[in-house]
Amino acid sequence: MQPWQRLAGCRQRLQGPALSLCLLFGGGLGLNASWANWDFAQIINNAETRYGALGAARQRILQWDALITSSANLPEHEQLKRVNRFFNRQLRFIDDRQIWQQNDYWATPIEALVKGAGDCEDYSIAKYFTLRRLGLPSDKLRITYVKALQLNQAHMVLGYYPSPTADPWVLDNLVNEIQPASQRTDLLPVYAFNAEGVYFPGSNSKKSDSKKISRWQDLLKKMRMEGFVIDEG
Repeated sequence: MQPWQRLAGCRQRLQGPALSLCLLFGGGLGLNASWANWDFAQIINNAETRYGALGAARQRILQWDALITSSANLPEHEQLKRVNRFFNRQLRFIDDRQIWQQNDYWATPIEALVKGAGDCEDYSIAKYFTLRRLGLPSDKLRITYVKALQLNQAHMVLGYYPSPTADPWVLDNLVNEIQPASQRTDLLPVYAFNAEGVYFPGSNSKKSDSKKISRWQDLLKKMRMEGFVIDEG
């Protein structure tokens, strides 16, 4: 079994050092969402209250709304392509230190679209929430920390699992084509997370219960303040 497949198959409770590692990296948990319609008119009003006149960012947000509306009834594979393509085109890659003056900042999709930029986790987060809004269940999606071997640095992508033990498909801001993980030999998975928990590769892989991890919870709070209806369940 390959590391990516083991990430999908973990089912044990996270304990001890594994939980500490999760807390260190800010892994996210606890979102068993009941998704209501998002009121983009109110979301834009809230953004204008925070940022002032949005300019080109307003059009990016409206295009996001249009993407969701036009993709709602499409097959999952087509939704994946559209969502991946949209954010890879709309956002420029810029380091958190340049955008937010922080070493590691998890931006909401609105924050990323207002800036028109983000780093790897911002792409992955935006794709994850868009696909969740389109109806994909969280157990098919894994926000995944990897080591980008050719760049020799940490990276984040979104994995889509057609079935729990399937070879996932990788949505990546570095590579526009969605490819199966078995073909992404340049990526080494470290751990992944979604609403159900945190997943680690290897024979001793363990899975957490729904602990509230601060960085993910902060992201959810920010999205609610922006006007998004997200029910943790």
